Amino acid sequence: MNKARRFFFFLTVFLTLLAGVMAGMMIFSSETPKEPEVPMPLPVSSPEPSEELTDQQNTEKIPAIINPEGKTLQERVAPPPGYERTEAKGDSLTTFLREYPLKKAGKPVLLYNGEEKGKQSAHVAVFKLPLEKEDLQQCADSVMRVYAEYFWKTGQKEQISFRFVDGFQAEYSKWRSGYRIQAGESRSSWVPGGARDDSYENFKKYLRMVFAYAGTLSMEQESKKIKLSEAATGDIFLYAGSPGLCAVMTGIIREYVMPAT
Repeated sequence: MNKARRFFFFLTVFLTLLAGVMAGMMIFSSETPKEPEVPMPLPVSSPEPSEELTDQQNTEKIPAIINPEGKTLQERVAPPPGYERTEAKGDSLTTFLREYPLKKAGKPVLLYNGEEKGKQSAHVAVFKLPLEKEDLQQCADSVMRVYAEYFWKTGQKEQISFRFVDGFQAEYSKWRSGYRIQAGESRSSWVPGGARDDSYENFKKYLRMVFAYAGTLSMEQESKKIKLSEAATGDIFLYAGSPGLCAVMTGIIREYVMPAT
């Protein structure tokens, strides 16, 4: 039941992704451990501005919050005036994403085969997220890769586990111990596959297997619906289907409060 996929992409960082672009999608909580954060609720809808007010707003200078020289998400995208990033622990997913390397400003989003994807105006930055040279890694797979790379690089490899669409739980700890996955017509299963292998190359083989048999439908099985006010870095906007759509929250900002004197 391999998924025929035409392209994949690096995760892109959208400044307004969390507030407006994903309208109509459900918010789900990821199962990755993360520190408490205080996200800002969506603003209440207001009447449409008058033509005079709109003209006035158009003439105002928009604050520069994008630093083309920034090499990480935290350096590239600054919070809007009056807002600040939430606090984060050093080994948290939030810090991992904030400090994750970005491609140089202006670099295009590429497909798995190295070609540029069609629309290049929908992103302000591109993560240097590994991309396999196979037609497998789409939106949900890239989100799963973020989780997997985070756990791998922070020494939490026992946490790496993803569910297939058929309900099979693919645990990386069992894969690296020497077992392999046999995909069946009704349900996948573990079979002996050799000696223990902790290498990154073997880790990538595991991920390719996950990308082939997991997706938005299986992510929905592993997630729980939450309120926007409960959202934190690492949670996802998810529309489960075939095809489906998935995007991960790469950060939360909050209104700056002046310390009491």
